[in-house]
Amino acid sequence: MKPVTPLLAAALVAAPQLASAEPLAPMPLTYEVFEQAIPHIDLETCPTEIAGDDRFCRAVVHHDAFHVFAFLYDADSPAVAYRSYSTEALNTILK
Repeated sequence: MKPVTPLLAAALVAAPQLASAEPLAPMPLTYEVFEQAIPHIDLETCPTEIAGDDRFCRAVVHHDAFHVFAFLYDADSPAVAYRSYSTEALNTILK
């Protein structure tokens, strides 16, 4: 049996929403979906501009950038912020 790829996992999550005849509404990205579908790095702290006591951050390395997602500790841990940083700016986010 082949492993589920991130793209297939995202498509399966979106399928019920896309099959609806109702107008499409934004789908929240929860940490549960993110964790299973997207290879990522756990960050000990969030970058300053998206940091908060109520959240945790994960990073994705894609092309020449780090993409940082902030999730709330509460409820279903929805994504509440997102920032991208050039790999050339690593010193900025690792301080």
